[in-house]
Amino acid sequence: MTGKRLYHSVADQVLAMIDDGTFPPGSRLPGERELADQLNVSRVTVREAEIFLQARGVIQVKTGSGAYVLDPSKHNGGLPSVTAFELTEARTLFESEAAALAARDISDDTLSCLEGYLEKMGGNGPDAEHEAELADRDFHLTIASASGNAAVRYVVEMLWRIRMESKPVRKVYDSVCLEDSNAREAEHREILDALRARDPAAARIAMREHFRRLIEAMLDVTEEQALEELRRKATESRERFLTSFQL
Repeated sequence: MTGKRLYHSVADQVLAMIDDGTFPPGSRLPGERELADQLNVSRVTVREAEIFLQARGVIQVKTGSGAYVLDPSKHNGGLPSVTAFELTEARTLFESEAAALAARDISDDTLSCLEGYLEKMGGNGPDAEHEAELADRDFHLTIASASGNAAVRYVVEMLWRIRMESKPVRKVYDSVCLEDSNAREAEHREILDALRARDPAAARIAMREHFRRLIEAMLDVTEEQALEELRRKATESRERFLTSFQL
């Protein structure tokens, strides 16, 4: 796990402890050194996690005093509570039309930028996963900007903020992206080819197909997770109720 990913994991662990009451609203988190020892990470990673949590409205860091837990209602940083499926449905509506608008007058410079982001999606190296996620975001935001409509750009930015900052949504998206990176790269290539052809209809279709496939992949993942939970509960029941029949 890369350093940039590690602080996300630490932030999730701290959120879990806040949610289970270990650190209730108004309480002070342990100091950086204590929390680093407890979670077996560096103090730098703890500091990055606290910065991330403060940006989301989960905690408030007071200089010289420490980090304090805020009211749970502020955990989403003002973001709406939506599912990954609802978010993807909204992205389909706005980003497909953004692609169609962008295709009319997209510049060669913008196409070159998109090509660069696409290359980063298929890169290798210790930070490849994190860089691919950022390249994916920048690819879509660049298309939204190229639409020439400031309102569309704003909406797409807000949708991507939910995608990146909402813990439940990010969990579903990350599980899909990790298992299906090759499909993601190929779909973005089709979008770019349609934009390069300055074909609004093809760009719209390519973007919609990208999201259709994404929803299918999310359904597969959530179905498998649900089946795994059923298997776990069935195993627990078997162990509990058949124990009395053992000699």
